[in-house]
Amino acid sequence: MKYWNYKNLDLSKIGDISQVAGLRRYEFKEGKAKGVEAVEIHTGAGLELTVLPGRGMDIAWISYRGVPLSYMSKTGVVSPAYYESAGMNWLHNFFAGGLTTCGLLNVGGPEEVEHPVIGKRTYGLHGRISNAAAEQVSLFEDFENGEYKMKVSGVVKEGILHGESLTMRREIETAFGKSEFTIRDTVTNRGATAQDIMLLYHINLGYPLLDEGTKVECNAQAVLPQSDEAAAELADAFKFGNPVQDIGERCYSVDLIPDADGTVSVQFKNDKLGLGVELSYKKEQLPFLNEWKMLNTKEYVVGLEPCTALPQGYKNAKEAGSIVTLQPGESKVFEITYRVLDNQEG
Repeated sequence: MKYWNYKNLDLSKIGDISQVAGLRRYEFKEGKAKGVEAVEIHTGAGLELTVLPGRGMDIAWISYRGVPLSYMSKTGVVSPAYYESAGMNWLHNFFAGGLTTCGLLNVGGPEEVEHPVIGKRTYGLHGRISNAAAEQVSLFEDFENGEYKMKVSGVVKEGILHGESLTMRREIETAFGKSEFTIRDTVTNRGATAQDIMLLYHINLGYPLLDEGTKVECNAQAVLPQSDEAAAELADAFKFGNPVQDIGERCYSVDLIPDADGTVSVQFKNDKLGLGVELSYKKEQLPFLNEWKMLNTKEYVVGLEPCTALPQGYKNAKEAGSIVTLQPGESKVFEITYRVLDNQEG
């Protein structure tokens, strides 16, 4: 049976738009996810995603025409109430999902930094922002200029007495009939002094989109391995096989070539399924792309990670000159479009 084509929609045959598309807001009621607020988005074109205002406005599940596109780790969705910042304990809350946001002070492994008032501060793995619940959460869906638009927005804060005061306003927007959505973040320094930030979008692709024969396609001028193991497999950086028991991660820094308007894109394709995902964004906003290749048994996932700096920690980024510094009151916008590539019939 062919998939229903949204282009054939006849509004005279439905009572309410929720029959075919819309937003659904709810809260998890049990386990470690209890209390986490969620919003499901159904575009009517087969694309469904679950936004988590209760977890940094991140995205848990993404699917298209019933095919899962994202990866869910063995933790499942976990409330920020269980967050442990020390060392590598961030991993206890790392559900992965369609998107986990990393930052805003550190992207990479844990490390100690010196603060002029507080003294020694320890930054845990990948920062705190994913483990903060959003406020000012807002849902919008209605016809606008002949298009039925859907948007979820919220503000996530990161602050400490004597230190940083940052907000990230996230908007996730799509429309009826679309097989894509846009993530738009506005990060603002609300403090009285200049503030360094780091930001990485941990976008995770999983089975069955990830499978033997899946590949990455992009216009890259350099692909740099981040370990000896990755270097030994450089020729296969963009190719993926079946899971291997106890294999470690392979990470690659990918330098993408922008088009005439400064946009870069990377595609993740499974030709056997006739499906793929494309990420596109401005290189000026997110100069780096990290590929996290994790093909272990039960931990079978590839992360495509646009970022302001590679995930090698604050000190390395500062030394490399890749830190983004916001002056008091200054904002910076980051925007990514996540698009499903569909070669299926029907």
